[in-house]
Amino acid sequence: TSFSTPKKKKRDDGMREHVTGCARSEGYYKIDKKDKLKYLNNSRAFAEEPPADTQVRSPECQVRSEQRRLLSSFTGSCDSDLLKFNQLKFRKKKLKFCKSHIHDWGLFAMEPIAADEMVIEYVGQNIRQVIADMREKRYEDEGIGSSYMFRVDHDTIIDATKCGNFARFINHSCNPNCYAKVITVESQKKIVIYSKQHISVNEEITYDYKFPIEDVKIPCLCGSENCRGTLN
Repeated sequence: TSFSTPKKKKRDDGMREHVTGCARSEGYYKIDKKDKLKYLNNSRAFAEEPPADTQVRSPECQVRSEQRRLLSSFTGSCDSDLLKFNQLKFRKKKLKFCKSHIHDWGLFAMEPIAADEMVIEYVGQNIRQVIADMREKRYEDEGIGSSYMFRVDHDTIIDATKCGNFARFINHSCNPNCYAKVITVESQKKIVIYSKQHISVNEEITYDYKFPIEDVKIPCLCGSENCRGTLN
């Protein structure tokens, strides 16, 4: 038995009239080209101007937004430290590492650096004292003689042995041209190397490790006039 399907009518607003009262029960039907063009023309007018919150920001706007975010989240240091760290983040100093006359590898400046400037951030993994002791023994077993651990405070140590940047190549000197300083950015402590004096091109960057005094001495090879002879 065949039943004649009633012809589907359109309403005054252009939408198709559903005979059964439910669009799901009537299956799929094509849209006329006129209705489709009418819909596309209406939607194109809204798409020409995207909303303000979805607009793509230019790189300059993103940089300014990042600077404002750092400014609002920077605590524990003066405004000059904020500006210098902000500048260091977006314009890093030109540095290189090569063989040093002090010890093994060293970090050298490839551009003039003025006094009291942020040179580089000491980057690594933040670990606890217990983990640092375990890793120190493991590194000795692996034959890694140099230590790339930098203490931030009583509980936190930065380990740059296998995850760090060029800052780990900076050698010790009893008469250094840089110094290390702990600053707080976004509630996180960071170690930044500052310049004590003007640093010329191809001059090696050094700072005082300030190792604690121990019975087993580590010889110092900095060669400065006021060399203490040992690092600890």
